[in-house]
Amino acid sequence: MFLSGREHFLLQRCFAVLNEELQEQAMREQLGPVLLDLLRADQLASYAWDGGQRRFVNRVAINMEDANLERYESWFMFRDPITFELQKRRHATLVSEVMPRRALLKSEFFNDFLARDGLHWGINLHAFDGASPLADLRVWRARHRKEFEPRDKQLLDLLEPAFVGAMRRGHERAGRESLLRRQHETTQAADAGVTGRLSARELQVARCVARGLTDKQIARELEISLSSVRTYLRRLSDKLGVRRRGALAHFVGRS
Repeated sequence: MFLSGREHFLLQRCFAVLNEELQEQAMREQLGPVLLDLLRADQLASYAWDGGQRRFVNRVAINMEDANLERYESWFMFRDPITFELQKRRHATLVSEVMPRRALLKSEFFNDFLARDGLHWGINLHAFDGASPLADLRVWRARHRKEFEPRDKQLLDLLEPAFVGAMRRGHERAGRESLLRRQHETTQAADAGVTGRLSARELQVARCVARGLTDKQIARELEISLSSVRTYLRRLSDKLGVRRRGALAHFVGRS
């Protein structure tokens, strides 16, 4: 496929975005404007697929009204005559290939949704990871423009492997971050449960240890005897399961 200088430049920009280590939402937000420029298009909507909910989520949109898209997500998504047909193709496909234009123009979907934002000529790419849907790129032109051509499908298909890879990495990164967040929350909850069993004085002693104070300094600061300090330290050791001052200081700092 021969590429013009303009196409080559814009494809390079698309690939640069797709190769960045971005969250999948941020990646689609950055990719969208470049893709519109590449395809000489006017509007874009992109959704990720949530297999658990069996629906499209995490919308990214350009030159489309939020209210209209919210109408789509609450009503037309479940009465959409084209998107699931386009999804079955698994490669860049013109809307007119799955629904004749005359039929589309007569549909409620067009007149009460697409036309509100001036969407007339459409092309979609639905990305899959094996058999699992990942996300889509729904690109549209306004009425005054011409229909997309086979060349536009080829350009989108060139991007498809990199788009799949970027979405896959984004999902994996989000999964790792979610796991770390859950682990951190679990640790915090466990620590809070343990420290919740400490008396006010034990907490004061533990915080003094975390500040690096010696037993004598703790006794002076809290105005208690040295033997009392050591009694509290033994209690802390038993309750928290730590034997060294450094471990106690770490635990208190983490909690």
